[in-house]
Amino acid sequence: MVVSTEQEHPKKAFGWAARDSSGVLSPFKFSRRETGEKDVSFKVLYCGICHSDLHMVKNEWGSSTYPLVPGHEIVGVVTEVGSKVEKFKVGDKVGVGCMVGSCHSCDSCANNLENYCPKMILTYGSKYLDGTTTYGGYSDIMVADEHFIVRVPDSLPLDGAAPLLCAGITTYSPLRYFGLDKPGMHVGVVGLGGLGHVAVKFAKAMGVKVTVISTSPNKKEEAIEHLHADSFLVSRDQDQMQAALGSMDGIIDTVSAIHPLLPLIGLLKSHGKLVMVGAPEKPLELPVFPLLMGRKIVAGSGIGGLKETQEMIDFAAKHNITADIEVIPIDYLNTAMERLVKADVRYRFVIDIGNTLKPTS
Repeated sequence: MVVSTEQEHPKKAFGWAARDSSGVLSPFKFSRRETGEKDVSFKVLYCGICHSDLHMVKNEWGSSTYPLVPGHEIVGVVTEVGSKVEKFKVGDKVGVGCMVGSCHSCDSCANNLENYCPKMILTYGSKYLDGTTTYGGYSDIMVADEHFIVRVPDSLPLDGAAPLLCAGITTYSPLRYFGLDKPGMHVGVVGLGGLGHVAVKFAKAMGVKVTVISTSPNKKEEAIEHLHADSFLVSRDQDQMQAALGSMDGIIDTVSAIHPLLPLIGLLKSHGKLVMVGAPEKPLELPVFPLLMGRKIVAGSGIGGLKETQEMIDFAAKHNITADIEVIPIDYLNTAMERLVKADVRYRFVIDIGNTLKPTS
């Protein structure tokens, strides 16, 4: 046990935290554990703002504990490695996504699916193995076990790569697992936000025909001209939806608001798959009869294991895929959160931690 040394020699850390569910974040001093023998420490340069950060700050999922330092789209440069670290060295560009621990002994862990481990430890708001609270990437330094560190290829800009560690893997994984990655297939993407815009980029790079499905007609130009989707459907337009019935091999649904599933199920071919990656707060209505008429599947998918996350970021580098971002200074954080509530961002805020987070006295 190294708990005693952690208490004797903690690393001083500085970040921004929520103290309660009001939604307001402010500067916060805390400590990280000393770099253990299998740990990698890195200077945080950028951290993306995920929609789940907003849910957690406001305790909308009922699991938040305070003080809460959010952030699970974390990238930076290695400053120190433990004596038994094999994959990383000082100066490497690295990242940490949504988790920093798992049991390493269950079936999921054995199959490189740490994201489905029942003892998965989240990057923030969880309890670590030593009983301490995990703090996320809205902070100046990060320490994590090397198993949960991802190497960021040199060709990817760190700021645009940060959101891939959550939004990227969340959409890449179901495209691969459900076989919606075959050239010539037709895949729908519901919602053109932080998750949706990355889903379009990955699907296009896989050679798939992509239709964006949105309630907002004003996103059509963006979807087709900028993100190079093949077509665009307004989900509230009965005629458009009717014309597209039975045309899709699969749909990645990124919407986290309450929305009807019946029209989406109708868009699927027989044996088609509707994969949910957004997380609505309340249960959705699922009509069963349309599933029977065509052996259709409604499924869910949550982030991805470390092996697949590395594969995803390497694929992104090969195909020059980054998130579309708005880089902000840390003191703009609360305004950014207010704008996120209104979906007023194209498509992901990324905090410039390296240049704007300065410890206050």
